[in-house]
Amino acid sequence: MADSSFDIVSKVERQEVDNALNQAAKEISQRYDFKGVGASIEWSGEKIEMRANAEERVKAVLDIFQSKLIKRGISLKALDAGEPQASGKEYKIFASLQEGISQENAKKVAKIIRDEGPKGVKAQVQGDELRVSSKSRDDLQAVQQLLKGKDLDFALQFVNYR
Repeated sequence: MADSSFDIVSKVERQEVDNALNQAAKEISQRYDFKGVGASIEWSGEKIEMRANAEERVKAVLDIFQSKLIKRGISLKALDAGEPQASGKEYKIFASLQEGISQENAKKVAKIIRDEGPKGVKAQVQGDELRVSSKSRDDLQAVQQLLKGKDLDFALQFVNYR
């Protein structure tokens, strides 16, 4: 019998982020407490730029955006938001999306699988993803549950389950 396997990746659905951003922008434009404060959220190249005329307001814009991401099923671990910066009369926050698993994070996950996972499960680093294989599908599901239970500082998805 051939080995069963799945890949562990850290990817963000760009369209879902775009939808969350548009929903947040719509809510900001309609809410009474954001009238006249110059609050906005938009793409700025590969980053997301949030701005308002007060530090509390720009943090509120970030909070709205985060709630929209959660509703669309995107982990906040994939969002790397900076601190509010004063820029003239307004405050800005730049946020970027983290994609791909770094080599050191991939090694961390592989070590968790080796140390705490079922015997006979192999993990190999392949670029910015991790391939986990085993003869038993039950062992693979146990590995998924193990990793979901860990509090890692990056988002994980399980794909290509065969």
